[in-house]
Amino acid sequence: MQTEFLISPGEQPKRLDIFLVNREPKLSRAAVQRMISAGRVRVNNQSAKPSQKIKPGDVVDLDKPKPTPLLINGQPSALEILFEDSACLVINKPAGVAAHPGPGHWDDTLLNALLDHALRAGVVGMSGLVHRLDKDTSGVMVVAKTKTAHGRLAVQFEQHSITRQYEALVQGVPQHSHGRIALPLGTDRNNVKRTSPHTLHPKASLTEYYVEEVFGAAAAHMVLTPRTGRTHQIRAHLHAIGHPILGDPAYGAEPVRALEGYGVPRVMLHAHKLGFHHPLTERYCEFTVKPPADFRGLSDELRFKTERQG
Repeated sequence: MQTEFLISPGEQPKRLDIFLVNREPKLSRAAVQRMISAGRVRVNNQSAKPSQKIKPGDVVDLDKPKPTPLLINGQPSALEILFEDSACLVINKPAGVAAHPGPGHWDDTLLNALLDHALRAGVVGMSGLVHRLDKDTSGVMVVAKTKTAHGRLAVQFEQHSITRQYEALVQGVPQHSHGRIALPLGTDRNNVKRTSPHTLHPKASLTEYYVEEVFGAAAAHMVLTPRTGRTHQIRAHLHAIGHPILGDPAYGAEPVRALEGYGVPRVMLHAHKLGFHHPLTERYCEFTVKPPADFRGLSDELRFKTERQG
């Protein structure tokens, strides 16, 4: 299946493999690199390398192999739909649900539920997820229903014109009630599954924050706005400043799993707000959802203990 991308005048120079991963969210970076090495990607009708920088005016041709259809789960999962029309739908993703099928989760993912929803609505196919939330992260996501909508939404994410806001319960209390975390991030030198400032290939990364509430000296409720879109950006930035998210063993020490006697069921991160320009009407749309019961419950327990101690 042949896909052509014309690099727009406003596009910032970037590696070819990163550009394609942003435009084709269903493909991992490793898969894109394999396709480039196999000659399935050409830039200006010439063979290319993953590290090649694309620039405005370039034409990128991608020859994707025909995908193997996913089996739709016979037990459809309920979707909390916040908005839906012919171009896209906005959902409130629950914690504990993986976005794409993979080891251990082949037929109980968000994508399986979306395919089932499309089938029941009489829609042929579903263009796919424009962005992802980690399995344990809850909150707002937008899903494209057509290729046109997918492409237009993907450009907004790539250009960071999307409004995104997250809430997190973190270990300890930041020194400042509001601020900016401007630490370059990339793949950690010692662990390829982690994002870290300790990297051979740092990329500029910025997260703005303010502290919503403090629970003594033990924990804080923070509201965070990522201005860039690095993998695990919020989790890595909070770990780097010494305030890892509660329940996040990948970016925190053992105490984040059980703070002062409270069990923490998951990574306490919630995508609270998402705003974007509608892919057809171009009207700005914004959606907000409150944190789920486990997030609110842990907040209440921490607040109660703090008030009792005070």
